[in-house]
Amino acid sequence: MSLAVNVVVVVVALIHVYILVLEMFLWDKPAGMKAFGTTPQRAADTKVLAANQGLYNGFLAAGLLWGLTLGPEGHGVKVFFLACVLCAGLYGGATVGRKPLLFQALPAAIGILLLVLQ
Repeated sequence: MSLAVNVVVVVVALIHVYILVLEMFLWDKPAGMKAFGTTPQRAADTKVLAANQGLYNGFLAAGLLWGLTLGPEGHGVKVFFLACVLCAGLYGGATVGRKPLLFQALPAAIGILLLVLQ
């Protein structure tokens, strides 16, 4: 079970590194605009805000990876950061659409469930 938890935590962390890259570096590029459904004008107008969001996604990834480095003592750290991701995904699902529910909330919920069952 420990391996399954750690795999899910790594996957969630990698998703957030990917989101960081999209929001901080590709926001006004074709890949970023396609991922978030923005127009060139909207992307230009919101580039600084998106970069800030990207930074926060990086913090979530860093926290999850930190929890992994702590071994068994990182249980609480992993739960905390997965709960943060779950909240972000639920909020995004309520305000943006289904993508945050599928790519943030669901993997985080699976990770939390596995940690609780561990």
